[in-house]
Amino acid sequence: MLHYTKIHHTNKEADTVVFIHGIGGGSNIWSRQLRAFRKHFHLLFIDLPGHGDSTYGLEDMEEASFNGIVEEVVKVLNQEQIASAHFVGISLGTIVIQHLNEQYPERVKSMVLGGAVEKFNVSARIIIGAAEVLKRFVPYMWLYKISARILMPRKHHTESRLAFVKEAYKLGKKEFLNWMRLHKEVEKTVQRAKSGTSHTPKLYIMGSEDYMFLPSVEESIDRAKNECLQVIDRCGHVCNIERHKEFNERAISFLIQQSTIIDNSQ
Repeated sequence: MLHYTKIHHTNKEADTVVFIHGIGGGSNIWSRQLRAFRKHFHLLFIDLPGHGDSTYGLEDMEEASFNGIVEEVVKVLNQEQIASAHFVGISLGTIVIQHLNEQYPERVKSMVLGGAVEKFNVSARIIIGAAEVLKRFVPYMWLYKISARILMPRKHHTESRLAFVKEAYKLGKKEFLNWMRLHKEVEKTVQRAKSGTSHTPKLYIMGSEDYMFLPSVEESIDRAKNECLQVIDRCGHVCNIERHKEFNERAISFLIQQSTIIDNSQ
């Protein structure tokens, strides 16, 4: 089973918020959320395959795909007897959450998608193409650092960039390449999830300087499906680290609102 950490709220009836990190991350990237969120919710931090303290990677799974990853997340929910929860994700973690919502809509009360990846623009496709060509000839961390620099180029992006690079060392080359292969599934997975009938409340939180992914999110927002977008000024891709106070305020406000709606409906 995937490694996870659960933190209980003093109120046993409080809702649970599940945190899903992106590629090269781990539960540590949510350290700036822990204190603020634990005041309101039970918290569950999951390390995806090959990340953090999880003891197995994609290559050890029966199905090395987003579908397989979702099944591993569901095993954790079942182990902890969590029938449904709110989900908070960053970067590629947002794809796992959207796929989970497509497969198991009854398990997802609402979702907060930070630095969401919906579609690859020209720059992203060039980076991926170059990585595919160079992956056998250069150290994987060189590829990761270059990609992180292009994705988060500004001086005030440094902290977020270094945090992800630090966590990525734990992946290892083989697992990094396994995760890289999943980029082929990204757009189809998101399109399938967004074309469904689900009206699960969804808040996108994006940085105004997330030039690779913000435009596609702005184009795809469907308010008729309970989707909304909030943009944090002067912020890059990893908004939960770079502007964590603003991220926390917006996410918690949204989640409390959804919890209130759920409570009133019972």
